[in-house]
Amino acid sequence: MASLNTQSRKHARKQQIRPLAGSLLALAIGFGVATAHADDALPKLVTKTPLKVGFAQTESNNPWRLAETKSFKDVAAKCGWQIVMTDANGSNSKQVSDIQSMIAQHVDLLVFPPREEKPLAPIVLQAKKAGIPVILVDRDVDQSVAKAGRDYITFIGSDFIDQGHRAADWLVKATNGKAKIIELEGTTGASAANDRKKGFDEIVAKNPGMTIIASQSGDFARDKGRQVMETLLQAHPDVTAVYAHNDEMALGAIAAIKAAGKQPGKDIQIVTIDGTKGGMDAIAAGELGASVQSSPFFGPLACDVAQRYAKGEKIPTWVKVSDRFYDKSNVQQSMQYGY
Repeated sequence: MASLNTQSRKHARKQQIRPLAGSLLALAIGFGVATAHADDALPKLVTKTPLKVGFAQTESNNPWRLAETKSFKDVAAKCGWQIVMTDANGSNSKQVSDIQSMIAQHVDLLVFPPREEKPLAPIVLQAKKAGIPVILVDRDVDQSVAKAGRDYITFIGSDFIDQGHRAADWLVKATNGKAKIIELEGTTGASAANDRKKGFDEIVAKNPGMTIIASQSGDFARDKGRQVMETLLQAHPDVTAVYAHNDEMALGAIAAIKAAGKQPGKDIQIVTIDGTKGGMDAIAAGELGASVQSSPFFGPLACDVAQRYAKGEKIPTWVKVSDRFYDKSNVQQSMQYGY
């Protein structure tokens, strides 16, 4: 009985506290300090030359990232930017600290591809609090934490779900709707990996003859993709198709398939995403079936968006990039688009 009385008293106190907490929250909201998003106004962008722009790259271990970085270097002078560049070497924590350093340096604008959705979302709010506008490119952040149009200007990038759809549609046709698939996923937690998987898996689920027999991260890296493929080939020798979230992992998978004594493009069909020069060469050689382009050339787009934003123009929350598609029917005449 004593225990019940104690619980009752605790419950009564909670009931008393709740209205008080609600009143305090309402009061805080009235003074505009309740949440990090109480002031929804985006920071303004100064109009000056040069504009000090921070570009925080995730890593530089593949052709796609190198092309993206070069795109910003090439556009800097034309856009009137003085760029502060960093490389996180594949580390979320380093990318966060790199951006914090840029905030401390009082850059005028921050542009970066978040390595992962959740770890990089809070830094967007830190930049906003410091009065620095942000443009995200290539990958997005967790919208439940930081929201485009409220906490940062916009996301410039591809429709990753659509990329997955297009890759799956090609594979359905190439295999007549019958395949045992190994999926090589990108970096765990990255928006590109999440959405490319979602898009591909949605199409596969609609085709009863298509089965994903294994799915594992290769971290968007060629050697990691090769290692993962070697292991999965041993566990699933009946595999007939591979879907890699980027060209680098696909090229790693091709090496693993050859080492296992099988022929990529014949024994095992492969489809991927990126449109790198290496991927296009593999299509031309008949080893890779198709690649959905994912453009890395964000420099000119980011420059245009920044200039329009500085003039007070309304910027959409998603500046969508159009992507090409490469297979044996058009790869030879499309080689100039490889990187």
